[in-house]
Amino acid sequence: MENISSEQIEEMNGSLLLEFGAEWCDYCRAAQPLIKAALAKHPDIPHIKIEDGKGKRLGRQYGIKLWPSLIFIRDGKEISRLVRPQNADIIAQHLADLEKPPSPDSQ
Repeated sequence: MENISSEQIEEMNGSLLLEFGAEWCDYCRAAQPLIKAALAKHPDIPHIKIEDGKGKRLGRQYGIKLWPSLIFIRDGKEISRLVRPQNADIIAQHLADLEKPPSPDSQ
């Protein structure tokens, strides 16, 4: 699990998957094979796991309420999110959407 600030995230270029959770969380552990399978189809997207919990500011800044929460970021901005994903295909679809060039109206 990494320590990163919201400022560092906002300054990043390209696609990024942020995963908020906790090592001891059963939902987080159950989601790991799904996340790994989805990321295998999108190896160029960096994946940062963030330990969340009491006193963790970044989770509050992103409005995290349940774990795991996956935040899909492009050029420092949230594109979409998944909370407690149930299958690898939905994660892979969000990753594929993240790799698409942004539409002109979203700029």
